Amino acid sequence: MNIRQADLKKDPAAFIRLAIESFVSTAPENRMQLFNGDPIFEAPVVGYASGADPLFTEYKQIIGEFHLTPQEVVELATGKRLPPDKLTVIGWVLPVALETRVANRKQNDEPALRWSHARRDSDVFMEALRKHLVGLLQELGYLAIVSVKSPGFKTFEFNGLRTSNWSERHALYAAGLGTFGLADTMITPKGMAMRCGTLTTDLLIPPTPRTATNHMGNCLFYNGGSCRRCIERCPAGAITEKGHDKALCRHFMQQVLKPIFKEKYGWEHDTGCALCQTAVPCESATPLKKKQAVGI
Repeated sequence: MNIRQADLKKDPAAFIRLAIESFVSTAPENRMQLFNGDPIFEAPVVGYASGADPLFTEYKQIIGEFHLTPQEVVELATGKRLPPDKLTVIGWVLPVALETRVANRKQNDEPALRWSHARRDSDVFMEALRKHLVGLLQELGYLAIVSVKSPGFKTFEFNGLRTSNWSERHALYAAGLGTFGLADTMITPKGMAMRCGTLTTDLLIPPTPRTATNHMGNCLFYNGGSCRRCIERCPAGAITEKGHDKALCRHFMQQVLKPIFKEKYGWEHDTGCALCQTAVPCESATPLKKKQAVGI
């Protein structure tokens, strides 16, 4: 047994966390092509869910029968039907770097150029991180499947909205990495100005406890109604007290922002807007634990 295998056996949760942290801190892909090669993401947060967590079965009622369980993800990818309790879902949160968040806080109608570059460049990094983790686990003798890149993953129209049969945000909730908010994003320990990912493996890792009181437990609006900041920040009017209108949000991104960025910068990359993720109390922290707005 080599050193890495010994470390993995000793504390698999710490081993995977350190592997992700190390990659985030050293990978050249985590650097912006412009802006002096500044980092795209800060230090990550990592969590784990058991493949046998009943939430994954409940999601078939909450989201739709089409939503896959970790067991189904593995079966569709490999043809093997492994017991759910022999599977782990690894989830990670990648907080957007401070300077990029500061730039976006100042915007009201469209994302900052720095934010858009970070969002575009982050696609390359996300793919590099996935390949790194899959390669590492496979080298050590474990199954590793990136759910959103697996053969069984699908996106499709459902009730008039674009959806998919695996939700990384719902997997994050199962892995104790945050809850949903009024803006329909995940409010994680590092806030909601972030990107995230998941991977299913047969490496057994103790699940991360879910400490939130419910699936909206980190959102100030759903806990006393004291915050409507994301409503105020949305240039599309897609966020109201009733929640997030995904169709209106997507229309704004496709019909308003994309033409602006094509005219200004000559690209058609969908960078989104994310104004609702910055200059809000939950930008970079869980506001119920840190009851002060950041940079407002």
